[in-house]
Amino acid sequence: MTTFRLPAEWEPHAATWIAWPHRQATFLGPFAAIPPAYERLARLVAGHEPVRIVGSPDVLAAPREALADEPNVSFVEVPTNDSWIRDTGPVFLVPSERAEGDRPRAVCWEWNAWGGKYPPWDADAGVSRSIARHLGLEALEPRVVLEGGAIETDGDGTLLANERCVVDPKRNPGLDRVAMEAALHRWLGVDRVLWVGGDLAGDDTDGHIDQLARFVAPGRVLAARQPDRLDPNHAGLEANLELLRRHVDARGRRLEVIPVDIPSRFTFEGTQLPASHLNFYVANGLVAVPVFGVPSDEPALEAIAACFPGRRIEPVDSHALVRGRGALHCVTRDQPA
Repeated sequence: MTTFRLPAEWEPHAATWIAWPHRQATFLGPFAAIPPAYERLARLVAGHEPVRIVGSPDVLAAPREALADEPNVSFVEVPTNDSWIRDTGPVFLVPSERAEGDRPRAVCWEWNAWGGKYPPWDADAGVSRSIARHLGLEALEPRVVLEGGAIETDGDGTLLANERCVVDPKRNPGLDRVAMEAALHRWLGVDRVLWVGGDLAGDDTDGHIDQLARFVAPGRVLAARQPDRLDPNHAGLEANLELLRRHVDARGRRLEVIPVDIPSRFTFEGTQLPASHLNFYVANGLVAVPVFGVPSDEPALEAIAACFPGRRIEPVDSHALVRGRGALHCVTRDQPA
């Protein structure tokens, strides 16, 4: 019997999926800058691997025209409410030991817009199953709410997750931490779940891990730090760093934790936003890193580059995306090869 595992993002991809933005209320300020930001990201990633863009036919009309000259970009008609495909798309598993004919599986978690925050979400609730059908993959349906941005893996049996957004009565009434951990083990094939806490000011996901801590290799984690004591994120991120340093992974390794400073008191028209360099996206031969025109940009790029030798490190201006309270990782979904 074939067993399956959750691959790390740096493993080879078959494609990257993006959901085209159309819900203007998602973003603070003018919406006009948002589609061009997605277009630039699609072009960047398409230079390294196929990009598949989803949306309803009317939503896809504009990107079909804008990206008509990109042969590595294709379009799949899947209706959406919003554009956070990291959370609404399937989580792919790959065979632990590849045998002839084995294909990835798609875990299709339930979706309720981060605990019912942003109705309607009926179309987004069907995105993962629609992508699985399009690819002809077996869809696993746990009947549990979980967002893709809430989990992070090393590909070697260890999962990082934030208890705040995974163990949540607004997402899964009646399921405590023991029940949720059992679901993660069962459906993702992981051996150990390492829990952290906290969130960033302005983050309406209740603390997705892809803003806070990211594996860059088995046993090695980049973790957000805020040295500015006047920033509301300072104390929570310091506590997280200490917690991460005490964790031991599925193979018995104590985590090597590398702090990465994030922008201090980053706001738009007085509203603090969850600007984090940790919301990077790893594609084939590429790491796209959110930058914000602040002093922490260059040190973050250097830290990430040191962890991914041989890959192109591309800074991506994320002023527009973060007005939706997310960045590059939030708007992409990797499909493993």
